[in-house]
Parts: sequence; C-alpha cells; structure tokens
Amino acid sequence: MYEYRRGGSIFGAFLLGGLVGAVLGLLFAPRSGRETREVIAQKAEEYWGEGVEFYNTGAERIVGQSSQIRVKIDQARERLQEQVIKTSETAKSRVADVVPVAQSAVERAAEMTKGGIETAGHKAQETLDVVSQRVRPVDVSAAGSGDLEQDAIPEI
Repeated sequence: MYEYRRGGSIFGAFLLGGLVGAVLGLLFAPRSGRETREVIAQKAEEYWGEGVEFYNTGAERIVGQSSQIRVKIDQARERLQEQVIKTSETAKSRVADVVPVAQSAVERAAEMTKGGIETAGHKAQETLDVVSQRVRPVDVSAAGSGDLEQDAIPEI
C-alpha cells in the first residue's frame, strides 16, 4: 500500500501523525473555543515571527558569504594573472637566451656541412683522376672489328 523510498514517506507519516495529534489535543482541551483560538493565533504569530527572523538571518548570512566568496574569487583571479605574466616573461627571457646559441649552432653545422661537401668533392675528383690514369684509351676503330684491348678494363 505505501512505498517506503528513502525514508520520505516515513517522515511524511510522522509529520502527519504529529499534526493530527496536535489538532486532536486542541479539540479535546479543557479550554473554551475562544481561548483555544486565541492561543492558536498567538502561537501562530509567535512562530511566524520566528520564521521571518530565521529567514532574514539566513538571507543576511548568505549575502555576507557570497560577497566573501566573490572577494576570494577576485583575489585568486589576480594571483593567476600575475603568475601568467611572470611565467610569460620568464619564458621570453629564456627564449631570448637560447636563440643566439641556437643560431650559432646552426651556423657551425652549416660550415661543417659545407666543408664536408667540399672534401667529398675533392675526394671524388681524386678518385676520377686515379681511374682515368689507370684506364688506357680504347681504339674506337678496333672496336668495330671486335679486337679490344684487355687492359682497357680497369682493375678495381
């Protein structure tokens, strides 16, 4: 019949029972109806005043805490901005320090590569000179008759 989920219906039944008990107590009280209504009105007014006071106090606390939170957020934002500026300045100075070193290294590598290419060119020319000295010229007129000199093929 009743579904008990997460205690919500149990709490509701408890409140309903308390309310029914209070109403029955007031109805069967030894006071007259007029006195009972005056007591109920007085208590209702008293509870209403306490509720309003509780609400106002809570609202003031929330406003005060929200302004404190806003101040703390602004302070954190300022600290983050300062840190970002400081970090970017540090990075810029480090890059400025590294750029000349990198340029120097690139220039040295370029010079070494140029020297290596020149050395390779000289070695290639020396090798061609050695090969051309070992090979004897071939008689082109004899090539047609099939008589080639054996010494025309270089030894490697």
